[in-house]
Amino acid sequence: MGFHYFPLSLPFLLLLGGLYALLLAMVALRVLSYAYVQLGLRPGGVLAVLLLSLLGSYVNIPLFQLPAEPMVRSQEIVFAGMHYMVPVARDWPGTIVAVNVGGAVIPTLLSLYLIIRNQLYGRALVGVAVVTVVCHMLAHPVPGLGIAVPVFIPPVTAAIVAVVLARRVAGALAYVSGSLGTLIGADLLNLDKIRGLGAPVASIGGAGTFDGIFVCGLIAVLLASLVSPRQRPA
Repeated sequence: MGFHYFPLSLPFLLLLGGLYALLLAMVALRVLSYAYVQLGLRPGGVLAVLLLSLLGSYVNIPLFQLPAEPMVRSQEIVFAGMHYMVPVARDWPGTIVAVNVGGAVIPTLLSLYLIIRNQLYGRALVGVAVVTVVCHMLAHPVPGLGIAVPVFIPPVTAAIVAVVLARRVAGALAYVSGSLGTLIGADLLNLDKIRGLGAPVASIGGAGTFDGIFVCGLIAVLLASLVSPRQRPA
């Protein structure tokens, strides 16, 4: 296991895959037939983005390396009931700070698209700020892993904020607030705490935060269909 690995152990990865399959079935049965209208993507596009996010969690792009220090020699780290995978540290030069494609790159690009398409500028700023503060308060430095936040904190906080601030576009705002708020509050604002944790790879949007960000996507689709006013595609 090097830079590229799935951030969750197999049972938890399969659980997220199962939730994705359930969402796929609901879209196929038109239970969530309006979700794609608000999110600005075709039904297949919504599902494709979520699938790319799940598969993209395997890929980490190295950014820089911290000074060498003793590494935690464990392949599986447990935090708040979740089992996260990390590289086994053998002759590791030091903590590699990386960015996760599925948990950071894709969510950031989609969030920017949703902000522009739905003109969420001010509301997105408030929503991201709220989730950022909550995630920063509850984020934990975990030896061998990096920074982690309980999985349901980002999506639940984002859902509440989105319904309060923008019911009509609650799904889009929930995704933006949950994704960017988690990345900023849990990962970026805690980069100074990574040194000394003995984590072989500290991945922004990877192990420790990916699960919460992915669930934000699931919640966003549900909110887009169940909370927003019904509207027909053009």
